[in-house]
Amino acid sequence: MFESYDLTGVFDEMFEAPGAPRPHYAPALERLSRLDATSFQRRRRMADVTFVNQGITFTVYSDKLNVERIFPFDLVPRIITAREWDIIERGLVQRITALNLFCKDIYHDQRILTDRVIDPALIYGAKMFRREMIGFPVPRDIYIHICGTDLVRGGDGQYYVLEDNGRTPSGVSYVLENRTVMKKVFPQLFDDYQVRAIEDYPLNLLNTLSHIAPRHADNPTIAILTPGIYNSAYFEHSFLARQMGIELVEGQDLLVENNFVYMRTTAGLRRVDVLYRRLDDDFLDPLSFRPDSLLGVPGLMNAYRMGNVSLANAVGTGVADDKAIYPFVPDMIRYYLKQEPILPNVPTYVCARDTDRKFVLENLDKLVVKATNESGGYGMLMGHQATQTEREKFAELIREDPRNYIAQPIVELSQHPSAIDEGGKLRFEGRRIDLRPYILSGDKVIVMPGGLTRVALRRGSLVVNSSQGGGSKDTWVLEE
Repeated sequence: MFESYDLTGVFDEMFEAPGAPRPHYAPALERLSRLDATSFQRRRRMADVTFVNQGITFTVYSDKLNVERIFPFDLVPRIITAREWDIIERGLVQRITALNLFCKDIYHDQRILTDRVIDPALIYGAKMFRREMIGFPVPRDIYIHICGTDLVRGGDGQYYVLEDNGRTPSGVSYVLENRTVMKKVFPQLFDDYQVRAIEDYPLNLLNTLSHIAPRHADNPTIAILTPGIYNSAYFEHSFLARQMGIELVEGQDLLVENNFVYMRTTAGLRRVDVLYRRLDDDFLDPLSFRPDSLLGVPGLMNAYRMGNVSLANAVGTGVADDKAIYPFVPDMIRYYLKQEPILPNVPTYVCARDTDRKFVLENLDKLVVKATNESGGYGMLMGHQATQTEREKFAELIREDPRNYIAQPIVELSQHPSAIDEGGKLRFEGRRIDLRPYILSGDKVIVMPGGLTRVALRRGSLVVNSSQGGGSKDTWVLEE
């Protein structure tokens, strides 16, 4: 099945040259090469059945049928050496430390704005900048407790940070379930490797949430606040609640009395100390944000301000998610930590700046344009694949609201062998991938060893999001 595998000129994770695997992939390639198509397909079907039985699904909002789907799972694992992971891990710890210092600064002293490291207009124009948080001391001075940072590997083999997800990053449940399924259907592949464990993530997450509990709570009650069963990531919300042994609640299950948050139970009201909220700021509290929100809890922000409940992630962290702020993270690292960034950014043009906007409008056919507050592959133009009409439409959008757009050169994401079944014939083809490691900030920073490797399953596609037809792989980080 590897005979016709094509190295397309981009960085290939498994092969150094045709037929020549990278040393850490050689044992996996040998085992995979022993299999015939029938044996491999049987394992694929076993994996699919397991996902269905476990209810491991997601929903694509743009799909008019609103049908839950299995997240496509590719059985060829992505393998990362201990040496590579050491660089990634140190870079992510450095990055989340700087982002938390940035959030604290802009909601308090605003030194980074006074010193003109970042244009204040970019901050005040950010959709997710919350003036309600100015001067408010969050528990333990931690704003981003759970972060998912997207990494890509360019043609030079270097890892680059594509974006930070510091509001409500999703996908970690698929990481944990992918490992479980992989061990069930392909246990032999693990025989030749010492793969770092990831199963302690729920415990680490629970400890992170306990760390920010109000000081009055010796044995804090922690719950996950979900928008409900129609949210695309509801499986993850229920999965994490089960894994941590905590309650899963919706806004209607909670109420605020005397600036404390209570959960309705069959035994009466029970005070809640920490909420891991999986809904955006706008919907948290209809008294403070959107008055039409039916998902939040009236009075929640007052309880939060009084220090009677802690929220993860903190309100207002979306400003660090803003794609127009992302280009300045290396400057934040230099400013707050007096260090050089370990993981570089992808070069980025901020359309709010006149010179950048002029360059972008003149080179739309060579760039990727992104809306600053969209996610999931929406609000994006792949300039080299777009029609002239589509590029002209985006040019007009940029001129109308330049603050809302950034642009980046097209990064030729690395590729990885993926099992492709066309017309009943199975073979391996290179498909583009990225990596989303998960970082927890509590009493210390913990980076899950691995993360979600997403795969663009459409031939030639650079968009890996599940909402755009992407799948995932199990990600192995090797011991020394």
